[in-house]
Amino acid sequence: MTVTPKFTSTKPTINQPLMLSREKFRRVGLLATGILFGTIAMSANADSLISSTDYLDYELPKSVQEKCAERQNCPEIEVKYLKTNHEWINDITNARINHLVVNSKQTESAPINTKATPTMVKAAIDDFASSQFIDMPDDSSWSYNLTVKPEYLGHVNDFELFEISSYVFTGGAHGMPYSEYLIFDTSSKKQLQLTDILQTGKKPRFEALAYEAYKQWVKTVDNDLSSYEKNWPFTLSDNVTLTGKGVDIRYQHYSIGPYAYGMPVLSIPYSKLGGVIKPRFIPK
Repeated sequence: MTVTPKFTSTKPTINQPLMLSREKFRRVGLLATGILFGTIAMSANADSLISSTDYLDYELPKSVQEKCAERQNCPEIEVKYLKTNHEWINDITNARINHLVVNSKQTESAPINTKATPTMVKAAIDDFASSQFIDMPDDSSWSYNLTVKPEYLGHVNDFELFEISSYVFTGGAHGMPYSEYLIFDTSSKKQLQLTDILQTGKKPRFEALAYEAYKQWVKTVDNDLSSYEKNWPFTLSDNVTLTGKGVDIRYQHYSIGPYAYGMPVLSIPYSKLGGVIKPRFIPK
């Protein structure tokens, strides 16, 4: 049995800028055939950024397809690439997507591949899909899942905002989601980091504000701040983005809380960031 999933786009939908809705994760079994839908988001910024996504053209190895058909539990692969009218944004974002795919089975003993070519991406997915039938019992109904996709979040001033989300499941009690923000300066055509946003010498003040946000967040999940902090102490994440109201700081699972608490986001309003971040990052 040969399974060749076809990934195509259809009629786009238009998203308003700064509407920070999240698309639900969809797990698409590769045994099924059909149409997967892409989206287009249009920015109201002066540069009129238009953003869409394309699916990776990928076919499972035939040896995996045969086992899929027999066991009816194919690995579920969904990899999307960013396609905007700014090639430099595409290049940076899609390089990160390839990095996440190639390192999807990263362990402490395995080196991280910093540069991922299309050949390496295909080999990594082949290895990921094949591993399911090595690692799991023959009678297992579980299927591996690898999802990596970008999302346009909107813009603030001249800064275009994206997020890359991924999900990896290789058995066990749960999979491992991951999220990282990307901030692009359309005036300099560069990706920006937290250090680019802060005024000189203001990182300690920003960290103090983040710690205050951390304490407010802890109150929503635990009544004893002192006890909680001993088990899950505060650390400053540099995974930040701009919003219409302030700066959001994203944390991965297990960074400042147990898995059940998800990937916390700490928010610092612009009203507290005067003199801390550069004025050009505060919405006009």
